[in-house]
Amino acid sequence: MDAAYALGWTVVRKMPEGAARLVFTAVADRAWQANGAGVRQLERNLCRVLGKPAVDDEVRVLGKRVLRSYARYWLEVFRLPEYGRDRIVGRMRVTGEKKIFANLEAGRGVILALPHMGNYEHAGAWLAACGHPFTTVAERLRPESLFDRFVEFRESLGMEVLAHTGASAFGRLAQRLRAGRPVCLVVDRDLTASGVDVEFFGATARMPAVSAALAVQTGAALIPVTLWYEGKYWAARVHEEVPVPDEGARREKIQTMTQDIARVFEAGIAAHPQDWHMLQKVWVDDLGPAGPGGASP
Repeated sequence: MDAAYALGWTVVRKMPEGAARLVFTAVADRAWQANGAGVRQLERNLCRVLGKPAVDDEVRVLGKRVLRSYARYWLEVFRLPEYGRDRIVGRMRVTGEKKIFANLEAGRGVILALPHMGNYEHAGAWLAACGHPFTTVAERLRPESLFDRFVEFRESLGMEVLAHTGASAFGRLAQRLRAGRPVCLVVDRDLTASGVDVEFFGATARMPAVSAALAVQTGAALIPVTLWYEGKYWAARVHEEVPVPDEGARREKIQTMTQDIARVFEAGIAAHPQDWHMLQKVWVDDLGPAGPGGASP
């Protein structure tokens, strides 16, 4: 697996862009036709989004669009180190970004909570290019060389990457926020015991508690962001801050805030379902003998 990613960051990033897009689109279409476990899980997820009881032709066609969008994401991941600042900033279409910058300029930390939508790697590169390098976390991958490769890639874009190691990572994220810095976290899926159950498209899903917990702990602004593609452009909407409730125990506040994030994600995904790259299980009642991991992308 590490060799495949190494090939991406060496060969794909140097290929003519048009040729690379044709290759990645063809790979996406082939995966859609093969209809493997990840594609079938994607289609079940899309049934939830569209309110359909079973996969039909509309879901299948939408699934193909999602796979092409996901292929574009990976193509851009491999080619992002080649993009200059003018392209990263110039092709970004953002609404509501003043909420981010105003908090940071006032010395208040900001937690940006994102789903697996559009190209969040590019969104991070955009934020860093705007003068706000940030901190994020990454799950440790095997082999270790693969994890190191992803860390090197993200650090080259202006990110500080912490290994996902529980309390240690949480404490360091809290330090960055208290110092008035931004933190970016992808938080639309967590089927572990530490996740928070929320209502999501009419059923119970489990999402990470970390973004809400950090806001409660540090007083940082918790701001959801949704992302999608608009032709050759990258698009993002920076939503309103999720406030910390005035009343309730800490756990109750975290529950309420995580549910608020889920509602924002729900609306964003419903508006741009073709750019939600979720080929894994999200809803609790989808769990079966395979356990929390579900189908791999």
